Amino acid sequence: MKRNLITILIGAALVAIFALLLFVFQVRQSEVAVVTTFGKPVRNITEPGAYFKWPWPIQKVYKFDERVQNFEDKYSENYTRDNVTLLASVYVGWRISDPGRFLLTIRNGSMADAQQKLEGILRSAKLDAVGKHQLSDFVNADPKQLQFDQIENEIEQNVQSRLATNNVGMTVEFLGFKKIGLPDSVTQTVFDRMKTERQTLISRYDSEGNATAMNIRSAAERQAAETIALAQAQATQIRSEGEREAANTYSVFQQNPELENFLLRIDALKQASSHSTFIFDQNQPPFDLFKNLPTNSISK
Repeated sequence: MKRNLITILIGAALVAIFALLLFVFQVRQSEVAVVTTFGKPVRNITEPGAYFKWPWPIQKVYKFDERVQNFEDKYSENYTRDNVTLLASVYVGWRISDPGRFLLTIRNGSMADAQQKLEGILRSAKLDAVGKHQLSDFVNADPKQLQFDQIENEIEQNVQSRLATNNVGMTVEFLGFKKIGLPDSVTQTVFDRMKTERQTLISRYDSEGNATAMNIRSAAERQAAETIALAQAQATQIRSEGEREAANTYSVFQQNPELENFLLRIDALKQASSHSTFIFDQNQPPFDLFKNLPTNSISK
């Protein structure tokens, strides 16, 4: 009796496990799932947990890796706007944004097929973006002239737009240049062109510098001429005022010539006597003023 009970319990447990396998499925943290009914997607599941389904062939569950997928496209030739061959490869990170659309548009929901489709879109977008830019946007002695960020944004926007237009249930998370180079056959030509462009810039900067220097020199000479003219005008005015004052003084001195002579000699002595010791002839003006002076007055 006990043996029959154990057999029944084991059988019931096996039936329960089999039923769970038929009617319940689990979605892990790193997965998304699509439930189809008779081959048509009816439910997207993006949260982890256990879920109910009808057994096959009524319903079937497709699970996909929800994490970001990385790959690098081929190191291939592209042509810049100035017809220079540029070798470039791009790395990209993408993930599934709509599991239902992904299952419908990608054969069997294959990640390899999805990457192959994305690689074709990426190659076309890269060709378009590179073809819109000069070689100097990629290779330049002046880092400020490089436009890598802008070109990467153009490629990413192009890829995102095509994915949205085709509605494949995929989205790009990041994108950038992995490698850029030039074929050996055009490297020397490119370097010669860059050297010519540098020489052109040098000549232009020299011309601009000479023109600026000439403008500065002309402005300085003009300012100097204006300053000299102003100084000469002021000197003429001061001289005129001095002559006018002298004429007034002269008319006064004409009335008393002896006083004029005496004052002029006193003024000459003042100008010559500052912190000085003199040995002079008392017979020569203006030192003749010292004639007939007491000896002690002269020593002082």
